[in-house]
Amino acid sequence: MNPLVELQKLGQSIWYDNIRRAMIDSGDLARMIREDDLRGITSNPTIFEKAIAGSNDYNEAMRKLIDDGFSVVEIYEALAIEDIRNAADLFRPVYERTKKIDGYVSLEVSPLLAHDTDATIAEAKRLWATLDRPNVMIKIPATPAGIPAIEACIAEDQHQRDHDLCPRKLLSGGPGLHQRT
Repeated sequence: MNPLVELQKLGQSIWYDNIRRAMIDSGDLARMIREDDLRGITSNPTIFEKAIAGSNDYNEAMRKLIDDGFSVVEIYEALAIEDIRNAADLFRPVYERTKKIDGYVSLEVSPLLAHDTDATIAEAKRLWATLDRPNVMIKIPATPAGIPAIEACIAEDQHQRDHDLCPRKLLSGGPGLHQRT
């Protein structure tokens, strides 16, 4: 008996707060989805920093991006986007099976934008469009400037619901905020 599967039977969805390229490439993530009934993954810049700096998983891709003249920020984003897309593809059957309740992979808007409402909104929209997966959640920091960005993104999400173009938002930080389902 797998205790993680038993938790799901009690209504608890298990999400993993970690992502790393080797976990995707080796099949470990697919195995966790299949055997442990893993329902989603959250990520953030610190998780990616540890994955990139603490492994050789990204060396080849980084060399190519460096050779192509990418900046440090562009390298980070290219690596993170690839991992998020690939993980979202693995979770897509969970997303469909649970009728959009689970099966998400998150990516956070840069914390450097946490005090700029308009830039946060623009970045959330850009990341959503770039990732191009229905089961991606864009996390927006719940700072004083982030709250209006969250509200604007939710309002736009409600407006676009009929067109099924709406990103799901994961609100992060701050008491009383929760995932919108």
